[in-house]
Amino acid sequence: MQTLTTILWVALVVLGLIMIALILIHRGRGGGITDMFGGGLASGVQSSAVGERNLTRITWGVAIFWGMTVVLLGLVARFNI
Repeated sequence: MQTLTTILWVALVVLGLIMIALILIHRGRGGGITDMFGGGLASGVQSSAVGERNLTRITWGVAIFWGMTVVLLGLVARFNI
């Protein structure tokens, strides 16, 4: 039981940090954090659209896993499985 809770907490922290990184990489109205390091200048219009779409899919996937981890932690705390 304690091991499961520890694994879920570690997963929650790691997924949270990955989410932060993925969101910061996204290109917003200002260009995103990648433009600070020259990433925006080298990417073409078509490749950046495909890359942005894939980045959005990855971000959604990580967000879903993060949410599932939160729900599992709540269930473990509620029912002491």
